[in-house]
Amino acid sequence: MANRPFIVGNWKMNGTRAMLAEARAIDRGAARHPGVRVAVAPPFTLIQSLAENAEAMAIGGQDCHAAASGAFTGDVSAAMLADAGATYTILGHSERRAMHAETDAQVRAKAEAALAAGLEVIVCVGETEAQRDAGQAEAVVCAQLDGSLPVGEGVAARVTVAYEPVWAIGTGRVPSVGDVGAIHRAIRARLETIYGPDGAGISILYGGSVNAGNAAELLAADEVGGALVGGASLQAESFLAIVLAAAGPGEE
Repeated sequence: MANRPFIVGNWKMNGTRAMLAEARAIDRGAARHPGVRVAVAPPFTLIQSLAENAEAMAIGGQDCHAAASGAFTGDVSAAMLADAGATYTILGHSERRAMHAETDAQVRAKAEAALAAGLEVIVCVGETEAQRDAGQAEAVVCAQLDGSLPVGEGVAARVTVAYEPVWAIGTGRVPSVGDVGAIHRAIRARLETIYGPDGAGISILYGGSVNAGNAAELLAADEVGGALVGGASLQAESFLAIVLAAAGPGEE
């Protein structure tokens, strides 16, 4: 892959100020591996604190609203994320799609808003277990890409795609390396269809029960340019072990 490996921690609805020490430890560890791009998406309440103190890692949001402002109680706009110090946001995570009934069109609208606010976006796609068992995994993922990704001149440089099979998130189940590579190759082909030559440079992350024990094998799969990490990103030790795996042989 031409791009630096990109390892992103998604803290989900976890973390109070007591976790700032873990964040500082992750940042120090990231500084030892400049060949790996490291980022953490904490809950909204911690973005500013992390952004003010991070030196080597990027800080992002876990979602944003499509509108710049307005009467949307409990929501956060992309401009607010940027103002707090975030440089990117995760969009279309399967938990948002399932629990909040987010559609592809809504994810695209959020991505367009985030780009307009100067953020990068990580757009998530992935199939359910029933869809995989029915042989529909590739078709489902490609349809999500078609409907969710923002388009336009220069957009590809600020887009990352994360493939997260829904049935693997938080379950400890992981698809085979061959299956991961097959879906990532299909995603790459679709990105090149959508963005032309620029699609070849977009990082494609794998997410779904990534941990220190399986990271090296998963990161070596075809077209895997990094990882979107959930539970294992909540402790510096386990998250930095994944960063180390991305750094490759010879790193300590």
